Amino acid sequence: MLTYHKLEVKVSPSKRLPLAFIGSTLRGAFGVSLKKVVCINPSFFCEGCFAKDNCLYYDFYEEKNRAHQYRFDITLNPKEYSFNLYLFEQATRKLPYILSAVHMMFTRQGIGVNREKLPISSIMCDDKIVYKDERFDLKEIKPQTFKIEEIPQKLTLFFKTPLRMKYQNRLLKQKPPLESLLYSIQNRLSEIKDLPKTKLSFEPRYREKRAQVRFLDQTHRSNRQKTKLQIGGIVGEIEYERIDEKSVILLKLGEILGVGKQTVFGMGKIAVKDLKTTNSVASNV
Repeated sequence: MLTYHKLEVKVSPSKRLPLAFIGSTLRGAFGVSLKKVVCINPSFFCEGCFAKDNCLYYDFYEEKNRAHQYRFDITLNPKEYSFNLYLFEQATRKLPYILSAVHMMFTRQGIGVNREKLPISSIMCDDKIVYKDERFDLKEIKPQTFKIEEIPQKLTLFFKTPLRMKYQNRLLKQKPPLESLLYSIQNRLSEIKDLPKTKLSFEPRYREKRAQVRFLDQTHRSNRQKTKLQIGGIVGEIEYERIDEKSVILLKLGEILGVGKQTVFGMGKIAVKDLKTTNSVASNV
């Protein structure tokens, strides 16, 4: 079972178009604001901090070798800075702090190279308005539990932002095997829930009907690391039919969790389109 929040943040258009990939810009600005919201250390330094074990900023940005319980959900080549933000498991309990940081990053700190301040039009949480007309309202907001009501037997899988994952110890630059995608999603769930990694408990059944994928080569300048980062990956779509129920459930879960590496930046965003041959089912993970 996975519990989560989905935030939908709508902001006024910027005076200039954002970068083609805004994931790093958003995460960086959010991090600065989040630290200002939650830090109680007079030195403002994380190293050796007495409060780091209970610090949301440290958990989201400084904790090493641990899956982060959030991810930015973005589009490539956007016309504005609007975005979605997913919170998972324990991070859902920190919703007020996260909303405060989102508000600060746009209205007080500013976004982008020029630190442009942008009014927030609205913030939705799980399809309910929690911010409008400069007021927050979190009444009746509770985390969602992952479930699906229908299982398509025929679907198209879209790679909306570059998928970065290793296959046979190398960065994958061609069509990803479905088994590898499913394993990646299962591992991401296990890491978020602090469970050990395991092999797939089933043998996926499917027929690949059509595939149109390519490797999109991209780089991004990291101000934090003072270097260019490779953020290229697989984009495109694959159509499957006669696909088994357990595989579909994991793919639908991947729509929420993301797939592969660097999902916190918005990489590995997938979407599953039902091609209208369905069986009714309710399932929790």
